[in-house]
Amino acid sequence: MTIVDVLLLLGGFALLVSGGEVLVRGASGIARAVGLSPLVVGLTVVSFATSAPELAVTLDAAASGSPGLAVGNVVGSNIANILLVLGISALVTPLVVRSRVVKLDVPVMIALSVAFLVMALDGAISTLDGAVLLGALVLYVVRAIVASRRSSASDVSQGSDAPAQRPVWLNLVLVAAGVGLLVLGADWLVGSATSIAGALGISDLVIGLTVVAIGTSLPELATSIIAVRRGERDLAVGNVVGSNIFNIGSVLGLTALITPGGVPVAEPAIGFDIPFMVAVALAVLPVVYTHAAVGRWEGGLFVGYYVAYTGYLLLDSAEHEALPRFGTVMLGFVVPITVLTLGALSLAEYRRRTSRPALPRGPSR
Repeated sequence: MTIVDVLLLLGGFALLVSGGEVLVRGASGIARAVGLSPLVVGLTVVSFATSAPELAVTLDAAASGSPGLAVGNVVGSNIANILLVLGISALVTPLVVRSRVVKLDVPVMIALSVAFLVMALDGAISTLDGAVLLGALVLYVVRAIVASRRSSASDVSQGSDAPAQRPVWLNLVLVAAGVGLLVLGADWLVGSATSIAGALGISDLVIGLTVVAIGTSLPELATSIIAVRRGERDLAVGNVVGSNIFNIGSVLGLTALITPGGVPVAEPAIGFDIPFMVAVALAVLPVVYTHAAVGRWEGGLFVGYYVAYTGYLLLDSAEHEALPRFGTVMLGFVVPITVLTLGALSLAEYRRRTSRPALPRGPSR
């Protein structure tokens, strides 16, 4: 560990914060300039941008003859995006969820997650599977843009202070600059943290399961927190949901398309990690129905789950004898109970709203 590592660590954090700020400003400007809502920009432009590190890593792994890394990258990133990124963002400020996310985008994320699991059951994501995933992503993006343009007059948020007169090309430059800062910041942070952890005697395996896994989700975390603090809550939620959709559709889909024979899926991933990713995606649906928001207690619950999942990974790496019991409790008891509890709260909220007496109408004028 050297002073350079420490400086790179601090510089990485600084680049992530500044990159998130620039990216949010550019994305908000695009929303106003072309008539798209910040939510849709978060679900498309920002989501694809913040998925750039995952895409770069998986394509490089495929080119290097290690396409199986794509599965761990996508699964780990999707779990971290919901439990860590969405959880921390909600702890900073409760996130208001638009009806569009509830009605379309979260179900799309769940459907792609389930499709991923079904496709992986035979031990690989084939070239045909990759084409299906990528095609589904293209259809989703086209539908999101068309739907937003039709309802742009009522869908555009008024919470951002980005100048409405900023030209589109300048907003695109800001988005590109933000992506560059995020990618560079994540690279500096992961590299320096790995060096520091190694100097402290932490094994490479633990570093990979913690620092590197979280590092690929740092752009999403930085962007979402900046968006929340700037009042762009729609963009923060859309970034997380959209990033998960892009990770499966583009990152995994493209990797399967360019890899001869498709992407192999290890048995442990089929047995625990991918089902856990699906369960986490399912947990979002009742959350966004409850009071149409992701509250602080729900954010805290998500972060707690991520800590528990990290504990599972550490037990797995150490081949600890408690691993089977821990995994059974996590996947077979805790997560389903949470989903059922949140579902019951959502149902109670729905009944409470529908049972309200209608307000008397005033005299017509």
